Amino acid sequence: MLTREDAEIELVAVNTDEEARRLRFPGSPTIRIDGEDLFPVPDRTGYALGCRMYATTEGLKGAPTAAMLREALAERNLVPGVS
Repeated sequence: MLTREDAEIELVAVNTDEEARRLRFPGSPTIRIDGEDLFPVPDRTGYALGCRMYATTEGLKGAPTAAMLREALAERNLVPGVS
């Protein structure tokens, strides 16, 4: 189980469309754990710089809600005490 002290966070700046294509970047913000998107999107033929939208209970937002993050982490058994 990953603990707060064990977690390593890496911020990756994606500055060009070429970097977006190479990283298969679906938009900002994208949150990945061990290289896997917490909120997977279908593969696409083109990747480019852009904003990402998340479908929340309050409508489309520019970031996932805290509840969405907890649920995605719990699904991967990464939340202590939740399985």
